[in-house]
Amino acid sequence: MKPIEGMSLLITGGGSGIGRGAAEHFAAVGGFVTITGRRAGKVREVADQIGERCRAVPGDVTVAGDRRRMISAALEHGGGRLEVLINNAANMYRGPIDSLEEDKILEVFHTNVVGGMMLCGLAKRHLAASGGCVLFVGSAHTKRCFPGASPYAATKGAIETLTGVLAAELGGEGIRVGCVRPGAVFTEINQRAGIMTDTEAERRLTDMAPAHALGRIGTAQEVAEAFEYLARAEWATGEVLVVDGGLGLGTIGA
Repeated sequence: MKPIEGMSLLITGGGSGIGRGAAEHFAAVGGFVTITGRRAGKVREVADQIGERCRAVPGDVTVAGDRRRMISAALEHGGGRLEVLINNAANMYRGPIDSLEEDKILEVFHTNVVGGMMLCGLAKRHLAASGGCVLFVGSAHTKRCFPGASPYAATKGAIETLTGVLAAELGGEGIRVGCVRPGAVFTEINQRAGIMTDTEAERRLTDMAPAHALGRIGTAQEVAEAFEYLARAEWATGEVLVVDGGLGLGTIGA
């Protein structure tokens, strides 16, 4: 297993939810973490709370100049190295298929898929030099069909396919690619999308607990532990690691 102490990571969407949980986890186990996010105050607040092993770089993965700044900052914070890129930044847009607006669909794809792809391209030579990896965040939406979620679900399907394609493309250069597919984990994404308040989101997720074989929703820490495994596992690539409490089994609470 690849050593975790001193590992340099760039985590997009690090100001809340799964991204924040990953930043807290990797900093706690010895990594040097650079987090990004569009809400400057939020990512700086998270970095300050984590401490000196975490650096904040406000920015948007859909903006080319911001992506370059993210890579540069991660290299500086990591002593010239970048070993793990976690593409976690995400946008959500929901609604019946006949109510969707094209520009909003494209915005979701740009954030959830295209931004991460472009970051991979920028990070490629640095990850090759360190024998590093790229990690994506999938979704139970790729296995269980939730009405009204077509834009978001489509991006997550693209991400899981992209994981295999990039693993095949980059393996010869020593770069591993993986994806974690979580079940229901409370994050702020629904509230930011204007879909529901935090209280409503918590209630909906609580209601989803019986649909998981383990009878509960997950935590960001549990997803972060899955990231750590893929970051350290030197002979694992192209894998979609399912950490969903059994939600994808589709046999409970259907």
